[in-house]
Amino acid sequence: MSITEFISGAPEERQPVLNAMHEAIMANDPTVIPVVKPMMGKEMILYEERSYMKYGLASTKNYMSLHCLPMYMNPALHQQFEKLLPDAKFQKGCINFKDEAAMPVAVLAKLIADCSAVSIAAMLEKRKNKSST
Repeated sequence: MSITEFISGAPEERQPVLNAMHEAIMANDPTVIPVVKPMMGKEMILYEERSYMKYGLASTKNYMSLHCLPMYMNPALHQQFEKLLPDAKFQKGCINFKDEAAMPVAVLAKLIADCSAVSIAAMLEKRKNKSST
């Protein structure tokens, strides 16, 4: 499934939001390549850095979600964006939201820009090399 097919398969009112978020992720993190793959039992857009998932964008029955590994690994970043997005529901590395009012694209763009310098691939490869020695 292509990115366009994924977005066009979402409820009509979510399509402009998902498209704007996809564009913001791509514009603010040149290290990722988008692919549609299953994660946690659902198809979503995974933004991969060297085949490692860095972000995920999902549209479920009741809400949309942004999965963000750099935020998961950085409590200060998590706290900063939790304050900026009071209408969104935060988990460790995931932000759930119902519409653009809860997750403004400008705030998403700032989050992605702040996360773009974090190399998930380098961190995971370093961890993998440590555990194999």
